[in-house]
Amino acid sequence: METTQKQSLNYKKGGSFLIEDTKPEEVFTPEDFTEQHKMIADTTRDFADSEVMPNVDKIEEMNYDLVLKLLRKAGDIGLLSVDVPEEYGGLGLDKTSSMLVAENLGKTGSFAVSHGAHTGIGTLPIVYFGTEDQKKKYLPKFASGELISSYSLSEPGSGSDALSAKTVATPSPDGKSYMLNGTKMWLSNAGFADVYITFAQVGGDKFTSFILEKNYNGISLGKEEKKLGIKGSSTRALNLDNVPVPAENVIGEIGKGHRVALNILNVGRFKLGASVIGGAKAIITESIKYAKVRKQFQVPIISFGLIRHKLGEMAIRAFVGESMVYRTAGLIDSILQNVDKKSHDSAVLTLKGVEEYAVECSIIKVYASEILNYIADEGVQIFGGYGFTEEYPVARPYRDSRINRIFEGTNEINRLLIPSMLIRRAMKGELPLMAAAQKLMDEVISFSAGESTYEGLLADEMNLAANAKKIGLLVSGAAFQKYMDKLENEQEVIWHISDIVMEAYAMESVLLRVRKMHEKNGKDVGIYADIARAFVFDAIERVESHAKAALAIMAEGDMLRTYLTAVRRLLKYTPINSAYIRRAIVDKLAEADKYDL
Repeated sequence: METTQKQSLNYKKGGSFLIEDTKPEEVFTPEDFTEQHKMIADTTRDFADSEVMPNVDKIEEMNYDLVLKLLRKAGDIGLLSVDVPEEYGGLGLDKTSSMLVAENLGKTGSFAVSHGAHTGIGTLPIVYFGTEDQKKKYLPKFASGELISSYSLSEPGSGSDALSAKTVATPSPDGKSYMLNGTKMWLSNAGFADVYITFAQVGGDKFTSFILEKNYNGISLGKEEKKLGIKGSSTRALNLDNVPVPAENVIGEIGKGHRVALNILNVGRFKLGASVIGGAKAIITESIKYAKVRKQFQVPIISFGLIRHKLGEMAIRAFVGESMVYRTAGLIDSILQNVDKKSHDSAVLTLKGVEEYAVECSIIKVYASEILNYIADEGVQIFGGYGFTEEYPVARPYRDSRINRIFEGTNEINRLLIPSMLIRRAMKGELPLMAAAQKLMDEVISFSAGESTYEGLLADEMNLAANAKKIGLLVSGAAFQKYMDKLENEQEVIWHISDIVMEAYAMESVLLRVRKMHEKNGKDVGIYADIARAFVFDAIERVESHAKAALAIMAEGDMLRTYLTAVRRLLKYTPINSAYIRRAIVDKLAEADKYDL
């Protein structure tokens, strides 16, 4: 579709953080939330606390009548319609608002999955790719909760390799309908959904997206899956046995279903990052409360050094994850700020805006889901034996957290995607990555690779973060130089590159947030600066470890020694007293009796 609008020119290109300097004023942070953002967050938090959390046990027992009732209540207050355009009964708000809803429902576990499946992957294919008639028919009812949607991409033999699906759509002789046959797996909301967004091969080889309704002949559901976690969400298989589907129910173009699937996954990764950070904050709050009242050896366990280390590290990681999530939300909103929402091509431009930051979406999906896994695990450890029982509030989120490393493309798949997407952008001339990598490689070989020279608050840490980006370029350049178009076969190398890139994005995100807090408000940011400092000095060790491991795979002898010399020179640092920092963080949280950073 030809577009008639111009997108904002005042934005950073996706992936450019790796090769460009970013100023504090150029990042969006939670401190920049508008009054409308705060209202959305408050509304969602109140709904979660008053309506969902008191019913968590009933939801876990698969009380789907209750889930439907809660979804429709959410619809009544606008929590199903944030991403639906106003002309179709929605609120049409920015992506930051969407993230805030996801974050503040994150602690609800199974309900968050039901909500996210409906409002995200169940609704957005029609928002972005649907015809005008499809939008008018479905979106108002999706926004209100009158209809609940589901999404089915995976099959028994195709999970991450979703485009190799075997479900077939056979066109009728008159071209007015299709006959669908096959089995789709892992449908969230399947047990109570009214609509299924699904995919099939037209003619056996044209991957295409369709809208199915539950009353179509030939549709049946498998039994409810007995899952490790998110037990209160409905997960069933969708069986299609000669299901007749009208031709007008094709989403997008025949043979272009991959565009629907991959772009919706980008949005799903983006929103999942916010949801898991919300869940992480809730676990920290429960852990703080428990550590204050649980006594061993006649003293509260929050006074023990190793418990304080755990709580402090949990809080540091949550703060960093939040910084990454809303930096990414701000990037997407910046590219969408000049899109006329009432124009016929607004959905196309919105999708292009999200697609621009596919790298960042994958980064926050992987990094934030692993933050939640860490925090959930340490939460159980703080509760000790009680944490292993369902009567206490950390067992459920511990079980629930595990799925997030599989949702929206496994973390392994996303790790492989991050460098490949960067290289693809470079090959298209959209990102001068290769030139930057080659320049750095030449400097390394001539022993002239310079260190960064920031000044002001957290200058040393900013220099380390900038040098971490250089290490990412160095390792990427060495990998591309050695393997060229065979790099995709070297998954271990790609993994190390991905983790370096993610750590660099995390470090820079938290540092820029704190520097912006200081520059914008001129207020004391002592504890926040300490959070950033403690994180950077741990992250830089991980960067060094990944760099050495990757370079050892690719080089040997004098070449390896040259690379390692460059790594040591770029990552020079003096260890800090991070124990003191974590103790101060825990004192602040203990006083607030919750996560309050």
